[in-house]
Amino acid sequence: MARIVFDLDGTLIDSAPDIHAGANGILADEGLPPLTLDEARSFIGNGAAVFVARMRAARGVPDSEQARLHAEFTRRYETFVGLTVIYPGVVEALEALAAEGHGLGICTNKPLRPTRAVLAHLGLDRFFGAVFGGDSLPVHKPDPAPLHAAFEALGAGPALYVGDSEVDAETAQRAGAPFLLFTEGYRKSPVAEMPHDIAFASFTELPGGVARLLAR
Repeated sequence: MARIVFDLDGTLIDSAPDIHAGANGILADEGLPPLTLDEARSFIGNGAAVFVARMRAARGVPDSEQARLHAEFTRRYETFVGLTVIYPGVVEALEALAAEGHGLGICTNKPLRPTRAVLAHLGLDRFFGAVFGGDSLPVHKPDPAPLHAAFEALGAGPALYVGDSEVDAETAQRAGAPFLLFTEGYRKSPVAEMPHDIAFASFTELPGGVARLLAR
């Protein structure tokens, strides 16, 4: 059986509305205009520190405020769960993959505590035998070390990575892992320009895509 590791934001869940609202709460406290949802979504993917840096730059906040705003964002991040939704078909796909005996894990750039908080809130934590966040190791994606660690925690077997973004595609390449691209997440590039082994627009397609990759 395979070891299948998933990205989280933009792959299994649409968390942009929560992150958008949380960021705007901080900006409001600073007396600054809010981000649009599209801005917030485009800032997601490289971890909380990069999100805050992009948020700051978009509103003209100097670099000297990065540490303070990052600390405040991190302090609130675990509460950003009420507007997050699971993408259609995710639960059924995870159930099917687990029933087939595959080991399932998470490798995300979201910090670990908010990751565990949103997984528990949505009832997804039951599926995953390994969960690595952006602060689980000294490095984060696209460095392949967290993905390798997630695979190792799941034991033996073929290793597959499922994600939605350019960061995920690069991580899979650097890890030497086949990549299954969910096309309806937060990617900024055309699908054809992103390295991938299989692309899918609906999670109803994922179990079949995994079977095809494993049969190669």
